[in-house]
Amino acid sequence: MPPDSSSGSHPDAPRLSTEDRAQRVRFRRAVTLMVMTLVVPGSAQLMAGNRRIGRIATRVWFAVVTVTLLSALVAVFAHSFAFWVASNTLLLGLLRLGLMGLAVGWALLFMDAWRLGQPLGLQRQQRLAVVGVNGLLSLAVAGSLLFGAHMVGVQRQFMLTMFGDGAVVGAHDGRFNILLLGGDSGAGRWGLRPDSLTVASIDARTGKTVLVGLPRNMANFPFAEGSPMAEEFPRGFDCDGCYLNGVSTWAQDHPELFKGSDDPGVNATVSAVEGITDLDINYYAMVNLAGFRNLVDAVGGVELTVRDRIPVGLPHDSFFRWIEPGTRTLDGMDTLWFARAREGSDDYSRMARQKCVMNAMLQQVSPETALRNFEKIAKASSEMISTSVPRGEVGRFVDLALKARSQKIATVSLVPPRINTADPDVELIHSLVADAIDRAEGESPAPAPAPAETEDTGEPATSEAPAEEAPAPAEAPATTPAAPPAAPPSMTGGSLGTLKDGYVANDSEDLGAAC
Repeated sequence: MPPDSSSGSHPDAPRLSTEDRAQRVRFRRAVTLMVMTLVVPGSAQLMAGNRRIGRIATRVWFAVVTVTLLSALVAVFAHSFAFWVASNTLLLGLLRLGLMGLAVGWALLFMDAWRLGQPLGLQRQQRLAVVGVNGLLSLAVAGSLLFGAHMVGVQRQFMLTMFGDGAVVGAHDGRFNILLLGGDSGAGRWGLRPDSLTVASIDARTGKTVLVGLPRNMANFPFAEGSPMAEEFPRGFDCDGCYLNGVSTWAQDHPELFKGSDDPGVNATVSAVEGITDLDINYYAMVNLAGFRNLVDAVGGVELTVRDRIPVGLPHDSFFRWIEPGTRTLDGMDTLWFARAREGSDDYSRMARQKCVMNAMLQQVSPETALRNFEKIAKASSEMISTSVPRGEVGRFVDLALKARSQKIATVSLVPPRINTADPDVELIHSLVADAIDRAEGESPAPAPAPAETEDTGEPATSEAPAEEAPAPAEAPATTPAAPPAAPPSMTGGSLGTLKDGYVANDSEDLGAAC
């Protein structure tokens, strides 16, 4: 009688004993139970273990999957929902605990699935394989969930550290006005003398942004009506040596005027900016410029067009060097000095470069970059920024920032030659700011260029031909003299423009093109 080959093995191959075949079946069963636990936690228990535990686990699993898919679907069509989830500290705390619970529960289910696989009945090699697979799956799943819980905890701590529970302030005339203050940190002088003052006026619907730059050396300006500073200086900030960046210090030295205020310096500065611009400030954000370098490093640097050599440090510094011209990606240290250097420059050229840095950061820090470097960005931001924006408004402003990425940023700066910073024309400033916002909203045409004057008569030149102009000759000259090459644009301190004529990035309908 021929040998039984029903198993499909070669006739000459040795036959497997009943015990060997049983061990193979048990091995496949053990691996199957672990794979089932990976795909649907609790399914292994439903098939071969405690069915009550299996039902609870599978129900929890399907509930988690359903909620996750629905949340993802809603977030795709309503980004504000995702931002709300990311900024709600109570929800983040519950989510963190939930992820930790899932990690522990899933790991226990893997251990139970290994037990249900009866590892003691397997051969040594099979038993080691089952232990290895089970350990790998347990660590991979539980580790991923615990890492997710850690990232949720980082986000929650970031929200608690950086944002407060202040009152939500509605938009003014359809716009949010955020005062951005930049200054050095240090013991007892966090932002006391702002090095940079900019109002970001943001359309509450479209995100269209206008940056209003204020020079730190402005003097003799009014404060918002009804503010303590307006009562103290009814004719403006006209004390000897008093400038805009000194308002905060003055207020800190006179806290009795600001009863109930947690930060008299910021409150006084806000009232000054409101008096100068005629804008109602919703919130402020104070940026530690020294810590700004950490944020730039966290996102992998920022690409900027360097138009002239920019010094890094001062000549007596050990790290002194130059940033050479060209389009290049700068690290945090170089970006900070690109924005702050005044060697061979002036305050207003520096203001122009600072706006270029703001534009580059907005355009280049994508959501994908933020996710890849989330933990570093959160740490750097917490160390860098102090703000009055309440946690409940974070989602709104993230949404507006994403909308602003696809639009041109307009700028208007209250600097020479249009504004005399020593004796500013406040009515002119109000008009300039209002016109810039109207143009950004499409309610006012851009100002027409001044007509050119002819050399001889001083009359405006025109491109239109006279009504009775003689026809052109039939034959053109054999050669036409080439037009003289255009003169290169003026530049000071790495910014297009001059102190006399103004800097392009300080007053532009498209900041990106001006940089």
